[in-house]
Amino acid sequence: MRRVKEVFGRRRRAEEETTPVVAREERPAPDPARENGPWDAQEGYPEAERVDLGGLLLPIGPGFEVQLSMAGEHIDGAVVLVEESALQLHAFAAPKRSGIWEEVRAELAREVAAAGGTAREQVGPFGPELAAQVPAQGQGQGLQPVRYLGVDGPRWFLRAVISGRAALDEAAAAVLEDVVRGVVVVRGDDPMPPKEPIQLRLPAEARQAVEQHAAEQEEFRPFERGPEITETR
Repeated sequence: MRRVKEVFGRRRRAEEETTPVVAREERPAPDPARENGPWDAQEGYPEAERVDLGGLLLPIGPGFEVQLSMAGEHIDGAVVLVEESALQLHAFAAPKRSGIWEEVRAELAREVAAAGGTAREQVGPFGPELAAQVPAQGQGQGLQPVRYLGVDGPRWFLRAVISGRAALDEAAAAVLEDVVRGVVVVRGDDPMPPKEPIQLRLPAEARQAVEQHAAEQEEFRPFERGPEITETR
């Protein structure tokens, strides 16, 4: 998984604060039958400060750093970093009449076991989840705690992975769980096979910055040879 490093966040330079990457959305009040998200874009959902990633509207808070994960040339997930904790979020298409979390949970448990880790099912704030110990990457031998959360929505599935301090510390976990509760999934109307990732995109301001940088690089090429005319006699 490739990441785009710190695309945006609350810790910005002063000159960047004049062009905010977030906006407060005016939305109808949520359905009284539901108290918490994650929400579907077609539902009424609470107003909050969110970053528009296309397939996900991601709530942010003080001290948050947000990165985007890449699958090839496409953005397929977001990573929220808060102090010593991390939250990975990926959204997928799902069947209209049934969820896929039970199936995905079993697949994850098998993958963790095959990698030399352990996983056990427990009940969390969003229902069944996996508390796992997975091999640590880049840290030598040993296992690290990870929580796998899943939420089945209308024609979509949201997978959340909590690692770092929040995998064991309830207070740290509560911050990231609130992020999951505030997520809005934008599934769209296009037909998609189950488990196909819902692709994300850079926020508008970040896209403009990337395009401007590319244009500047295109204009400034001091060592590139210009057009040449060859004369033959």
